Amino acid sequence: MMSAQSWSLLGLFLCVLAVTVKPMGAWIAAVMQGESHLVKVSLRIENFVLRLCGTRADADIGWRAYDVAVLVFSMAGAALLYLQQRVQLWLPLNPQQLGNISLDSLFNTAISFVTNTNWQSYVGEATMSYFIQMTGLGLHNFLSAATGIAVVFALVLVIQGAIQNFKSYAQAKTLEVTKYQQPKLDAAGQQLKDAKGNPVLEDAQASEQTIPMVPVASQEAIKMLGTNGGGFFNANSAHPNENPTPLANFLQILAIFLIPAGLCQAFGRAVGDALQGWAVLGAMTAIFFVMAWLGMAAEHAANPMLHGLNLMQDGGLVGNWESKETRFGIDASALFAAVTTAASCGAVNAMHDSLSALGGLVPLWLIQLGEVVFGGVGSGLYGMLVFAILAVFIAGLMIGRKPEYLGKKIEAYDMKMVALAILVTLLLVLAGTAASVLLADGRAGILNPGAHGFTEILYALSSAANKNGSALVGLSANTPYYNSLLGVVMWLGRFAIIVPVLAVAGSLAAKKRIEPGAGTMSTHGLLFASLLTGTVLIVGATTYIPALALEPVVEHLSAAAAAAR
Repeated sequence: MMSAQSWSLLGLFLCVLAVTVKPMGAWIAAVMQGESHLVKVSLRIENFVLRLCGTRADADIGWRAYDVAVLVFSMAGAALLYLQQRVQLWLPLNPQQLGNISLDSLFNTAISFVTNTNWQSYVGEATMSYFIQMTGLGLHNFLSAATGIAVVFALVLVIQGAIQNFKSYAQAKTLEVTKYQQPKLDAAGQQLKDAKGNPVLEDAQASEQTIPMVPVASQEAIKMLGTNGGGFFNANSAHPNENPTPLANFLQILAIFLIPAGLCQAFGRAVGDALQGWAVLGAMTAIFFVMAWLGMAAEHAANPMLHGLNLMQDGGLVGNWESKETRFGIDASALFAAVTTAASCGAVNAMHDSLSALGGLVPLWLIQLGEVVFGGVGSGLYGMLVFAILAVFIAGLMIGRKPEYLGKKIEAYDMKMVALAILVTLLLVLAGTAASVLLADGRAGILNPGAHGFTEILYALSSAANKNGSALVGLSANTPYYNSLLGVVMWLGRFAIIVPVLAVAGSLAAKKRIEPGAGTMSTHGLLFASLLTGTVLIVGATTYIPALALEPVVEHLSAAAAAAR
């Protein structure tokens, strides 16, 4: 069960989000429609650049030309980031002299950041230089979801204790000497083995710790506001230099939802019906609330195998504290997990691989719903609008009338594109998971055997196809097989959806607007919001529940059965 603190945190988060939705939506709408004073100034620069390119700001290029422009721009960005990583050793702002990246890893990273997935199969602080972090990864974080308030948020994080500098890594004396064993090497630097072929180990100790000194606050700001998720540190937002205090943690959670929620209001203003935006936002919020509640309750319940040990605290079980930061606690960690996967962000402040079986089910299913419960900046809104079109189509079939949305008839071509947009990620996830389970290279990355190992693969493919970027660390994904497979899945998961979505937009834009009649279904009331919510859940349930039943449901039932014995 959820504690009073759980309800307070979830309630506070939703209240603060509700207060920010309307002003954020109004500001976004003003920017998009050129009504902001700041935008009016920048438009002069934009118009000058457009004239140099031989076009105009008011030129109608059509959805096909726009689609080509998006693809070409993204491919050029990926190529540039690929090249930067390949020559990292000789670029400036590399005080640690970090070497050039391997081909499979840089391919995966280039695709990951250009598609706003931000999957990281590498250790950031030991792999990427300041130059690559800022001009490569940071640039694509900004281009994929640019926002002017990132600088302000960065300053807030600095005030809370996040670091922002260009110093070389510091060496700090530890309070205790750490003793461990490491492989013994011969004079040529080769690992020694005994007669049975096992590595020979030798005792070692360390009394110093390397502390990265990095420009992390600016990276963290755009990472959260742009729902990117790729942090400087391998520990991501669990690292104290990225996320130092409970207040910083709360602001980071809020920042993830800030723009996706505001875009719902901006959509309502753009179509001339503010209630349309509220209906879409209501459907998103309803799904999120239920899933966040389930996740927080599951983490408070703790492992069923511990129930007989009388681990009680304040009248309830201590809960699942594994791999959670004590400065955040169970509630803030479970809420962060729900928010980051609902919004296609992928940042983490606790390891998802250590969530309880049912607690891990929540972020996995939120990812698999298709980046529509708030979702990424922009992509979450158009993903939910695809489901809105599907919902009115279903309603039209039920009442025997041609479906309409926003005064435009939904016809066969539109539904084919909608079906394609929905089915692409499903095919990528399930086919990729099946291939990885069958192939030796896919199974080689599994560190945890059994049902949980299957979930590690399913989570990785779900995260890549739906542009989330979070992972279960039990899967060794920094291999040529997974770097290549996930790179392809991320690319198709982004652009194979953008193409049909733009096709639907072009089709609807070309149709004449129809005045609402007696049989027109209202798409801005509680009934439509409920229908939209049900459509999202039914599609997600019928597609993924068989896979989810293999694990984590099996893992939870197995633990419960073991506890009963």
